[in-house]
Amino acid sequence: MAQIPPGQLATYGQIAELIGVWGAARQVGWALRRLPLPSPIPWHRVVNARGQISFTPSREGSDWIQRELLLAEGIPVDTAGRLPLARHRWQPR
Repeated sequence: MAQIPPGQLATYGQIAELIGVWGAARQVGWALRRLPLPSPIPWHRVVNARGQISFTPSREGSDWIQRELLLAEGIPVDTAGRLPLARHRWQPR
């Protein structure tokens, strides 16, 4: 995830595939939730496959932090957490 450049996004499933655990998108999300904030890892650039921030009370506000960090990078996010994933999707080499 540290390789995802500013202004680009990846999905939880995409990260799972890159680390060799296809189908483990949910586990990637759980791992990211346990990062201390602030974190040097760009966790905020990882979103769900629908191109949305996963808003949930269990995130204790990190979903709103994610929205603000993405907006600061120039990625438009609406109030429902939807963003243009196709336009900003990271394509690793």
